[in-house]
Formats: sequence, C-alpha cells, structure tokens
Amino acid sequence: MKKNGFGNKEAYATARMKHILPLLGMAAMVFLAGCAVSNQQNGEEAALNAEKIVLSEKDMAMIEHCKMMPNMRGCDDYRELEQKASGSMMPSNQGKGMMDDIRMDSQYTASPGEDVLLSSLSPAKSTTILTLDDGDTVELTAEIVSKMINGKSYKMYGYNGQIPGPVFKVKQGSTITVIFKNTIEWNTTVHWHGLRHNIKDDGVPWISQEPVQEGESFTYTTYFPDDGIFWYHPHIREDFQQDSGLAGNMLVVPSQAYNPVNREELLVLDDILIEDGDIVPYGSDHANFAIMGRFGNTLLVNGGTDYALDAMKGDVVRFYLTNVANVRPFNITFVGGKMKLVGSDLGQYEQEEYVDSILIAPAERYIVDVFYEQEGNYAILHTTPKRTYTLGSVRVSPSQTDASYARSFDAMRENREVISDVDHFREYFSKPVDYQLNLTIGLPMGMMKDMMKMDGDQEREKIEWEDTMQMMNSHSDTSNIKWILKDGLTGKENMGIGMKAKVGDKLKISLFNDPNSMHPMQHPIHLHGQRFLVLSVDGVPTKNFAWKDTVLVPLGSTVDILVDVTNPGEWMAHCHIAEHLEAGMMTALSVT
Repeated sequence: MKKNGFGNKEAYATARMKHILPLLGMAAMVFLAGCAVSNQQNGEEAALNAEKIVLSEKDMAMIEHCKMMPNMRGCDDYRELEQKASGSMMPSNQGKGMMDDIRMDSQYTASPGEDVLLSSLSPAKSTTILTLDDGDTVELTAEIVSKMINGKSYKMYGYNGQIPGPVFKVKQGSTITVIFKNTIEWNTTVHWHGLRHNIKDDGVPWISQEPVQEGESFTYTTYFPDDGIFWYHPHIREDFQQDSGLAGNMLVVPSQAYNPVNREELLVLDDILIEDGDIVPYGSDHANFAIMGRFGNTLLVNGGTDYALDAMKGDVVRFYLTNVANVRPFNITFVGGKMKLVGSDLGQYEQEEYVDSILIAPAERYIVDVFYEQEGNYAILHTTPKRTYTLGSVRVSPSQTDASYARSFDAMRENREVISDVDHFREYFSKPVDYQLNLTIGLPMGMMKDMMKMDGDQEREKIEWEDTMQMMNSHSDTSNIKWILKDGLTGKENMGIGMKAKVGDKLKISLFNDPNSMHPMQHPIHLHGQRFLVLSVDGVPTKNFAWKDTVLVPLGSTVDILVDVTNPGEWMAHCHIAEHLEAGMMTALSVT
C-alpha cells in the first residue's frame, strides 16, 4: 500500500530540499525525458536509442542495500534504475490516452483511499460556516469521502467531511485552538495560509512540526492579527492532497468595518483533471505534471460545477474569492453586475475601485462587491484570450431589495486606516533591493532539446492559461524536473539561498521571472508568516495598496515587494504552483 509519503525527515529533506533522489543522475533523467515525449514521437525508437545508463558505485551499493531491505522508501527507484541499466526498458504506449500512459506505471501512482471501497464512504457535505469567539476550540479532521462531480462519484479527501472544508469565521485579533486529526492514509499537516502567527503553528513539516501520521492528532493555536480572507490546506504533497479536496477558508471580520452589503458569498475556485470517467492518478513518490503543473479540465466553484445564487434587484453582494487550484489562474467577471474591488489577501485596499474583471492566481484572494441593478439571469465567467468558461450563475429576481446600499456602493470609499498603515512604510519604497530572486527551471539535457523543438521561436504569453504541452507535462515528474529560485547576486538556489532578517526590518525583494529559461511561465510566489506590499510591476509603481502574502509574477516580469518583518522563525517562501513547490521551488526567510 502506498501511504505516508515522506514518512521521515531524511526522505522529506531529500524530496523537498535536495530535489528528490538526485542519485538517479543525468543519464536516468535523459531516459525519463525520452519516455516523456514518446507519445509525440516514435516511442519505441526513442526507448531503443536512449543513452546507456552507467551505474555509479553509490548506485550499485544502494541497489544491493535494497535487495536486503526491499521495503525501504526509495528502493522502487533503484530497482527501476537497475532494470533500465540492464536494458529491460518498457516499450512505449503510443496511441493510448493519458490515463493509460500514466497507469502503465501503476505502482508509482496514487489516488485517495485506494484500499477503501467507494460504496463504504460517506458523501461529501456542503461547506458550513463556524462562527468562533476568541478562545474557542474547534476540531478539524482530514478524512476520505465520496464526492459527486457531474453525476459521478469519486474518492476524494475532505475536512470534517466537507469539500471545501468548514469556514472559520472569527473577529480580528482572535485566537482559537484547532485540534486536528488525520484519518487519511498519507502523512499530512495543516498550513494556515496568510496568518502572521507563531512558527510552531505554521504547518510546514520538519520546520515547524513533524508530519501528522494516519490516526494521529496535532493541536494548532491560530492567531488572526489581520482582517481579510485566508485559507488552510496541507503542506505535504499539496499537488495530491489539496487537489483532492483538502482546502478551506478563514474569514476574519475586521475591526474597521467595510461598506454594508446585502449578503456575503465565499467562492472557492478550483479545477480537477478527469479523463475516461476517473480522476487522473497522482504520482506516489514524485508529483507528476511537474513542468506546467496539473491543469484540470473540469472547473469547480465550492467543489461543484453548478454554483447558483439567488439575489434581489438592487442587491449588493460581497464575494470573497479564493483560488485553490494547483496551477490555473482565473480571470473572473460577474456579468450583469457592476464590480468594485475592495480587498485582497490581508484586508482592504487604500481606495476602492471599479474593475471589469479580477485576475486571481493560485493561493491569492480578492474581495469584490457586485451591484445587481437589474433583474435577470447572469453568468459568472472565467475568460482567457482564447476561451470563456461559465463557472456559475446569479439569478436576480424582479423583487426590489429590502435594504438598498446603492449609495454607499457608488461612494468610492477611501480607507484612512489602511493609508495610515502604509504611510509608515513609504520611506522604504526606494531603498536598495536586499534580495533578487530569479525564477527559472532546470531540465535534463534530453528534455531541454525537446522543449526547444516544441517552443521554437514562438512568442509566449505572459500567462499560460491552459496546459499547452499536455503529453510532455503529464510524463514529467519531480524526479527529473527542478524548478528554481536563484539568488541573482550569489547564484545560490532554493534552500541554499538563506535569506535573513530581524524583526522590525523592512526587506525589499525583487522577483524576476526569467523569460529565457527553458520553460518560462507565470509563478505565484507566497511568503509565510509575514505580510508585504507590491511596490511595482515592471517598474510601474503601485498606486493603490493592499497587504499581500502571495503575488503573481508573469513571464518576463519583475515584481518588487516590501516585506514588513514582524514574526521570528524560519518562514518558507515558494511558488504556489503545487508541482513547482514539490520540484524544489522554495527557499526560507530566517527572522531573528
């Protein structure tokens, strides 16, 4: 049974910080790259012409060690390496679909609840809102559930049997205790995304805690110093566990109230990859879809495909948007309504402003007020340059709303409290950059050549909205792909960078998304435990600030941020494309 991935510190460190079994060597990477494109070329010829694998003394020693301890984690990789070196290569799956291709190596794939009958599982429940007071204690359980999508049931994961998980609604400044229990078959943790609280409660395995094994519990103390919309999710194998349903919101009611609205709605945006009636399996030891990330082909709002809201003529609806997808950015439009942007990750903007749409990257959140002035049935759309998706609908009745907030909606509110807060940091906007992080990728030589052939001289978009190279992407995994944060001054990479700061520092970081890398694409960068301001994008200064914990860096762009360093501890900074994180695209900020 494939369970409890990264069950010890050494395995986790190898996977995350040393890029998962680098002892396989470049030759094995070339072989895997050949397999990755076998369905686009002549697969059998690619396999026959693959470079001969030469085993190092260390490889041979590990192979012999695995013969004595066959159940040791990682031995499957060495057995496979031995087979390849001896010439026993598997023929390609030319002509078969993605599911068939991935299942060919079924011992290396994973799905939720593999040893549990679907018929034995309880159906996933709709999300509930738990209103909690300061000092309250709440229980949270990760469990296997049955989830219906488009009329078919699938095995997935849920918190407290819900997809998305329960909403924790608290007042700004509150502290609550969460007793977490893990009943799924994999090690897991809970990361409280965006909270500036104690490092011991951050949910990063081997940094703030040990993984919570199946049947075990862990107690978190969560503190909410900032208002806004936050979310929680695993920080082990997010590509698998989060994508399978483990995500939920935290709504922090501000001490300084927003404008009044008729109703509030939380929209959790997601997608899932289903082919031939099944969720496409995940990698067991390595995340698959490692180049571009796993794009789903079924788009979800609050875990379903049929989101619908009833409103009254004249209603102002506040939508809290959270993107929990592995890689997909969403460009959201509320047809038939006038949209006003009022907040982001950590609370309100300095100035409310009208917008036509909202671009939201994975892990980002936005708060949007929508005024429905006329009756009708209106769509909620995700629009890209080449395609438009309908995510849900808002049915506005002809009955007039009981309480009209049209006047306050039309008033473009200036939030003096936010402006005053930001004023304390304006003198640091022009300070020198403390760290420049370049965003790039490391590929095996064979795959580099294939990428060059596929990309050619084509002009790339600043944002990749879809999986444009599905076959190669589906065959790539984090054993042969390395995504990189690279220090522009020292050349150090990922966990070797070693960013440092002291409480009270104002840290300026410049993020550059290298357009000349072998596969440039957008990256949403998330910093744990602190808050920051986005100072500029491509040299254009920001005019309207809101505090952030995640920022999208488009292809070829430079984004400068100013970090308000308030929390001691070792805090992760990483790409929030789940597969890129698994492929090593993370570093740390050590705060003393």
